[in-house]
Amino acid sequence: MNFTTRRSFLQLAAWGAAAATLFDRPVLWGEALAAGRKVRAWVTGGNQRFAEIDAPEWQPSSAADHDIQIHPSVRRQSMLGFGAAFTDASCYLISQLPDSERRRLLEEFFGPEGLHFSVGRACIGASDYSRNAYSYDDSADPELKNFSIAHDTAYILPTLTAARSLNPDLFLFASPWSPPGWMKTGGSLMGGSMRKEFFAVYAEYFVKFLEAYRQAGVRIEAVTVQNEVDTDQNGKMPACLWGQEYEAEFIKSYLGPALKHASLDTRIWILDHNFDLWGRVMDELSDPALSRYVDGVAWHGYAGEPDAMTRVHDAFPEKNAYWTEGGPDFTSPDYATDWAKWSDTFTDVLRNWGRCAMGWNLALDEQGKPNIGPFNCGGLVTIDSHSRQITRSGQYWAFAHFSKAIRPGAIVLESSGQTGSLGHVALENPDGSRVLILTNRGEASTVRCRLNDRML
Repeated sequence: MNFTTRRSFLQLAAWGAAAATLFDRPVLWGEALAAGRKVRAWVTGGNQRFAEIDAPEWQPSSAADHDIQIHPSVRRQSMLGFGAAFTDASCYLISQLPDSERRRLLEEFFGPEGLHFSVGRACIGASDYSRNAYSYDDSADPELKNFSIAHDTAYILPTLTAARSLNPDLFLFASPWSPPGWMKTGGSLMGGSMRKEFFAVYAEYFVKFLEAYRQAGVRIEAVTVQNEVDTDQNGKMPACLWGQEYEAEFIKSYLGPALKHASLDTRIWILDHNFDLWGRVMDELSDPALSRYVDGVAWHGYAGEPDAMTRVHDAFPEKNAYWTEGGPDFTSPDYATDWAKWSDTFTDVLRNWGRCAMGWNLALDEQGKPNIGPFNCGGLVTIDSHSRQITRSGQYWAFAHFSKAIRPGAIVLESSGQTGSLGHVALENPDGSRVLILTNRGEASTVRCRLNDRML
């Protein structure tokens, strides 16, 4: 197929099978594919947002007649899914909406006709996107007699419960931004480092959190030891340094045994920080006493390259990779139109063994608040604090092309081809439908896709 104008390219260059996608900014596109099935395709670009477009039919193909080839017999990781974080800030803003609007927004995130998110991140205490700094036991209390999740009952637990009612299979994991201040050097939630003498108490703190949430009707399937282990954020927000030796000892000698003793099958993910710390991960997973308790690695992409996940996978193929945080800057001029950037990011995550791709805050206001930290993050959506009008980010529209088409349990398939600025990732859903997502950040161009002996 030859395309002489961008318009004809956008109309004709998408192909798919059960669900698919196409974006542009200049052009970002993606599709679904299955030879012998009707092709369907969607595009985001210009004034179109996840708009279904006409797609071509499959045609016979020679072995050399393609730009991208899908290899359905080469199967990689299974997908957990896509989602974002239920921060204190996000849950508060969502709770302030009128009942009908709140329900509509949550259906847009988690409902089968919406983004159909299947993964969510909860916070164990305050993050930087909270209305105030808090833990579940702020007093010096080594016996945890005053432990309480009462703070979360006002709007966090109700939001989590409502989301699970819309998607009963929603997978939730949880991360702390800081242990209680009295467990740390400096005695504050804001920065500092963990004190080893409180390892046993902190392991019990995790157990109490998991049990209290389960008692409240919200099951947490996985935890990380610390959001971003390698920074204290200069004391400007809830944060905590965890040296490599400390994280390893805490897991293998305290947290892992504590979860087992409490008969909790909660998974443990290490690191929860950037790609450039992959060497630390390799060292930790080389310890059999730690590895026995660890399901996988939580990754962020603020530093380093996503192929770090492949390095770790190749060394420890039994450990899973999860991309657990990334969000837009609400001050950026392309906040609402940077879908190609985020589609590229999600494609890189999936092509490097990531089993989920997670946004940061589900919702923030037009100033990136509530926020007690130093960063200018935006929400997946913006809820105007005065009008309650909702604005969807470019990241939102990038997610639409992934989470609407890709079901939990989908398998990433090998795809190959040098296509310049065009990114590609292919998957097969549990029902046998196949999805191809293409992202073009360059100029419109001709592209041909081959699956077995057929081409689009």
